Amino acid sequence: MMQPLNQVKEWEQRRDEANRYYRHGKFQESLDLATKNLQLARAIRDRVREGHTLNDIGLAHLSCWQPQRALERFHQALSVAIEIGNTPAQATAFSNLGSTYSRLGRFSQALECFDKALPIFRRSQDTQSEVSTLNDVALIYTRLGEPKRALLLQHQILRMRRLLGDFAGEAITLNGIGFAYNILGKFEQALEFFQAALPIQRAVKNVFAEATTLNNIASIYSDLGKPKQALLLYNQVLLTRQAIGDRSGVATTLHNIGFTYSTLAQHRQAMKFYKQALLIYQQLGDSLGEISTLLNMGTLYATTRRRKMARSCYQNAQELAEQIEHQPLLKKVQQFIDSL
Repeated sequence: MMQPLNQVKEWEQRRDEANRYYRHGKFQESLDLATKNLQLARAIRDRVREGHTLNDIGLAHLSCWQPQRALERFHQALSVAIEIGNTPAQATAFSNLGSTYSRLGRFSQALECFDKALPIFRRSQDTQSEVSTLNDVALIYTRLGEPKRALLLQHQILRMRRLLGDFAGEAITLNGIGFAYNILGKFEQALEFFQAALPIQRAVKNVFAEATTLNNIASIYSDLGKPKQALLLYNQVLLTRQAIGDRSGVATTLHNIGFTYSTLAQHRQAMKFYKQALLIYQQLGDSLGEISTLLNMGTLYATTRRRKMARSCYQNAQELAEQIEHQPLLKKVQQFIDSL
C-alpha cells in the first residue's frame, strides 16, 4: 500500500524536531511530538515507523522519569519488531529495555537485555548502538561495585567513540570514567575526566548533561574536604535542574546538598534537604535514590541518638531493596542495621 508522501515527510520532520528537543533535555516536548507521530504512523499503517516511534516515546518517558510507561512502550516496540522480522529494531528495543531496567535497579534483567542486543548490533555493524549499549553495561558494573571492570570497558568505549567522531558520546563516556574513579576513591583522576567532559557538553549545548557533570564535580569537592565549594556549585546546579524540569536531577542535587550539610554537622539543614529529595524520589518511583536517602537519613538520626527513627529508615530501605532484588544493597542495608 502506497503511503502519501506528504504524510511520510510530516512524520520525518516531526521526528527530527522531537529528537532535537530530546538532545537539549526538553523531554516533555519530545514526548508530545513523538505521541503525535505514533498516531500518524498508525494512520498510514506503517509498522516500521510505528516501531521507531514507540522507541522514541519510551526514551522520552524514561527521561521524564516514567520508567513503567517506558517499559510498556519498549515491549510494544519489541513486539512490532518481532512481528515484522526487523532484527535491528529488536536489538534497539532490547537495549532500551536494558536501560530502563538499569534505571529501576533491576541489573540482572538489564544485563540479560543488553546481552541480547549486543550480538545483533555487531552483526549489523551498528557500532554507534553497540558503543551506547556497552556504555550502559559499564555503568552497571560500577553500580554493582565492580568499578575496575567498568573502567576497562569504558576506556575501550572511549577509543571507539573517538574513532566514530562521536563528540557528544565522548562526553558521556568521560563522565562514566570519572564516576568509576570516584567510586574507587581516586578523586583527582575523577575530577580530570569530569572537567574534560564539560567543554564538550557546552559545545553541543547539552544543558541537561552539563548539569550532571557539574553535580559530579561538586561531589568530588565534597569528597576532597571542600564542602563550601561543593555547596556553591550544588546550588547553581539545583537552579539549572529546576529551570529545565529535571526532577530526577533535582532530587539527586537536594540529596547531595543534604549530605554536604551533614558533613558540616549542620544536622537540621541536612535533614531538611534529605526530606525534600526523598519526596521526589518517591513520586518518581526511583527506588535506588530513595534507598540511598533513607540510609543517609538513618545515619543522621543515629548520629543524633534517635535510634528508633534510624531503625525505621533502615527498615524502609531494606524493604525497597528486597522489592528490587538488589543483593549488594541488601547486604549494605543489613550492615547499617547491625551497626545500631
